[in-house]
Amino acid sequence: MPNARRAWMVLSLGVAAQTAGTVFVSAPAFLIPLLHTERGLSLAEAGLLASTPTIGMVLTLIAWGALADRIGERWVIAGGLLLTALATLGAIAAQGYIALGIFFLLGGMASASTNAASGRVVVGWFPKDRRGLAMGIRQTCQPLGVTIAAVTIPLIASASGVGAALLLPLIMTAVLAVACAIGIANPPRAPKTTDAASAAAQNPYRTSGFLWRIHGVSALLVVPQFTLSIFGLVWLVTEVHLSALAAGLLVGVSQFIGALARILVGVLSDRVGSRVRPLRWVAVGAGLCLLVLAAFDAAGWDAAAVVFVIATTATVVDNGLAFTSVAEMAGPSWAGRALGAQNTGQFLVASAVGPVMGALIGLVGYPVAFAVTALFPVIAVPLIPRGDAEHDRL
Repeated sequence: MPNARRAWMVLSLGVAAQTAGTVFVSAPAFLIPLLHTERGLSLAEAGLLASTPTIGMVLTLIAWGALADRIGERWVIAGGLLLTALATLGAIAAQGYIALGIFFLLGGMASASTNAASGRVVVGWFPKDRRGLAMGIRQTCQPLGVTIAAVTIPLIASASGVGAALLLPLIMTAVLAVACAIGIANPPRAPKTTDAASAAAQNPYRTSGFLWRIHGVSALLVVPQFTLSIFGLVWLVTEVHLSALAAGLLVGVSQFIGALARILVGVLSDRVGSRVRPLRWVAVGAGLCLLVLAAFDAAGWDAAAVVFVIATTATVVDNGLAFTSVAEMAGPSWAGRALGAQNTGQFLVASAVGPVMGALIGLVGYPVAFAVTALFPVIAVPLIPRGDAEHDRL
């Protein structure tokens, strides 16, 4: 029982930590309406600025994961959040968009610590038959962070400016840095081997192509997810003609529903005894939802806003399944690096979504752009491994 209580405490702090980091990473995307409609930045320019935290994460995810493998998760998470808070403080004081982008980049580099380490610590504390549930809960941090950013950042920014809007992620990351330093405990670890040949044999990337395929699938599924999260708000305002408040609330609702869906899909994976079968179902559903969204938007139907909520939900539920699958296959000696590599691939693609999709939307419009994003889940389906037989490392 003490271990069970400790596991749930670590899970709670892990969720809170990455939620705070996600609020920071998501905040620039919700500044796009202000920067585009009032400050004169093009969608491609605003999208590039919104992508700078993600670019920063790409640069450091594997390094944070390797550090977690070596020294444990507690100080990686707490220290990364402290550095994120300092970068946020720099962004508040920044003069000009270049300086703002630099601090967004540095904050992204720091916030990657929670992505690489919080999943690792959760997997370490929970047994296999409850990891789907635990990781599903852990994966709610991304939609929860986006929800918080969606309902607060645009309103604060429009009323008081960019600096005021960034006070929220500053407070959250600073408080959680202290809380995680106090409350997170590293999970028990098996004794490390000193035999070089044995260590090399444990390298999951050499023994199977499973991890490579999951990394590729996840990178493909990131495209529709980030397209909707980055441009959903401005689409609702400019194309569906909702107010900034109503659009922010709708984005928040869609992310909240997505958070609940991640938990349900995680429980489903525990019940069916597979991570990859539900992952295949999710990919097919995401592609279909995006095609329906494109059709409704092209027809100008008001119900497109409802389809947007459904599509957003469908595009966010895959992360927990893939993340758990990677951690289980990698094992305790490689989980930090493998999860870092998993997120690196995702965020490398995600960092290109802002400027590329912004330019595509400007060129062909939203309906065609939504239809293009539907191709990525379709391509991902045949890459998903057929079974989980290799998941015996944790």
